[in-house]
Amino acid sequence: MSAELIINMTPAETRVALVDNGILQEVHVERQARRGIVGNIYKGKVSRVLPGMQAAFVDIGGERAAFLHASDIMPHTECVATKEQAHFQTGNIAELVRQGQDIVVQVVKDPLGTKGARLTTDITLPSRYLVFMPGSAYVGVSQRIDSEQERERLKAIVGEYVDEQGGYIIRTAAEGVGETELAQDAAFLNRLWRKIQERRRKLSSCSMLYEDLGLSCRIVRDFVGAELDRIRVDSRLTYETLCQFVDEFVPELSGKIEYYQGSSPIFDLYDVENEIQRALNRKVELKSGGYLIIDQTEAMTTVDINTGAFVGHRNLEETIFNTNTEATQAIARQLRLRNLGGIIIIDFIDMYDDEHKRRVLHSLETALAKDRAKTNVNGFSQLGLVEMTRKRTRESLEHVLCGPCPECDGRARVKTVETVCYEILREITRVNKAYDADKFVVYAALAVSSALQEDESHMLAELEVFIGKQVQVKSEPLYNQEQFDVVMM
Repeated sequence: MSAELIINMTPAETRVALVDNGILQEVHVERQARRGIVGNIYKGKVSRVLPGMQAAFVDIGGERAAFLHASDIMPHTECVATKEQAHFQTGNIAELVRQGQDIVVQVVKDPLGTKGARLTTDITLPSRYLVFMPGSAYVGVSQRIDSEQERERLKAIVGEYVDEQGGYIIRTAAEGVGETELAQDAAFLNRLWRKIQERRRKLSSCSMLYEDLGLSCRIVRDFVGAELDRIRVDSRLTYETLCQFVDEFVPELSGKIEYYQGSSPIFDLYDVENEIQRALNRKVELKSGGYLIIDQTEAMTTVDINTGAFVGHRNLEETIFNTNTEATQAIARQLRLRNLGGIIIIDFIDMYDDEHKRRVLHSLETALAKDRAKTNVNGFSQLGLVEMTRKRTRESLEHVLCGPCPECDGRARVKTVETVCYEILREITRVNKAYDADKFVVYAALAVSSALQEDESHMLAELEVFIGKQVQVKSEPLYNQEQFDVVMM
C-alpha cells in the first residue's frame, strides 16, 4: 500500500486528503471566499507620509491604500539601507521613506472594514520546517523546542545554509528532523526568494511579487521530504499549476503528480466523503465493538473510551487493556483527521495494573509519532486521565465545515418535549395575569402539540380550570421543538 495526496478542486473550494495505506489520515479544506492576502509580498509605492502618525500609506494595487508604521520598517530594508543606524533608531518615518518611493512590503493583517491592510518590510518566507528571513544573517530556533541539545543540533545544521541572501528561523515542526529534510527546505526557500527578486526587477510599482500559496501548492510544499507515492488531482488547470510549481521549487516530487480523469468523483473513489461525515460525529466505533466519544469545546477536547459491545475472552482487566490499546490508534488518527489542537484530555477505561498503563501510554505515543503536528503527552494524572497537547496549525475540521445549530443556539442540545410543554403552561399563566383575554391559542411544533393534547392533557385541563379560560392547541409544522407562541383571543 502507499501514501497518496488526493486533491479535489471546485471553483469555490479546494479539498486535499492524505490517504495512507488506504486509510484517510488528514483532510484540508480552503474556501475561496475566506482567502485573505496575509503573507503576500508586493512592490508598493508610498502614496503618502504622515509624520504625525509615524506612518505611511502604501499603494499595493488594492482598493484601499495599505498602512505601514515606522516600527514595522526593519534596518535591513532596502529603503533604509543607506541610512545611518542612528537615524533608523529615531524611528522618524520622514527619514525612512518618501512619497513616490518604491518599497517591497509584506501583508501581516488583512483589510478590515474601511481600513487597509497592515504592512511590514520584515519579509519572511515560511516552509514546513524553516522560515527564511532575507537580509538577516543569523539562525533562530522556536522557543517551543525545549531540548538544548536539539536546539544546538538544529542550529549547527541550518547555520551552514546562511549566506548573503539571508538567515532562518527553525520552526517547531523541525524538532527531530534530519539534515536531508532541512536541506530540501532551505533549497526550496532560496529558489523562491530568487524568483521574487527577479519579479521585483521586472514588474512595475503596485504589483504583487508573491502570493501566499494556495492550498494545493502549500500542501505539496509541506510534504517535501515525505514519503509520497502519488499526488492525484481532478482539475486540469490545478494539475498544470502543480507541475509548474514542482518543477520550479520541489523537483524531488516531479513525476509523482497525476491528472485524474475517472468518471467517479475522486473523493468517492477513496471513500473520503463518507470518512469526512464520520469525522463530524461524536461517536467513533472501534473494530472490537468499543467506541470513543469525542467532544470539542472552546477550552479543550475530551475523549472518552467505552468497551461497548466488546466483552473480551479472558477477564475484565484484559478486556479493558485491549480496548484501551485499540483506542490509542483510533485517537491518534482522529486528532489528525479532525485537526484537534490545544489541550486534549483522554479518559481511558480505569486500569489497575501499572504495566498495562505503561503499555497503553507507549502505544499512544507511538501512534502520535506519525503526526506532523507537535504533540506532548504528560501521562496519567491522579484522576486516571491522560493529559496531552497538540499544536494548533489551522482550524479544526468541525469549525471549517460546521456552525452553531440554529435550533439549539449552538448548545448541541435541545429541550425535551416535556420541558417545552411546561414552559407553555407557565407562559399562559403569566400572560393571563398581565392581560385580559377571553381564551388562548397555543401554536407549537407537532411533537409538543401532540403531547399537550395527549400525555400532558390532564395538566392543560387543570390549567383551564385554574384560569377559568379555554386553551386551544394547534400544530405549526414549521416550528422547531423549542419554538411556540401563545396568542390571546
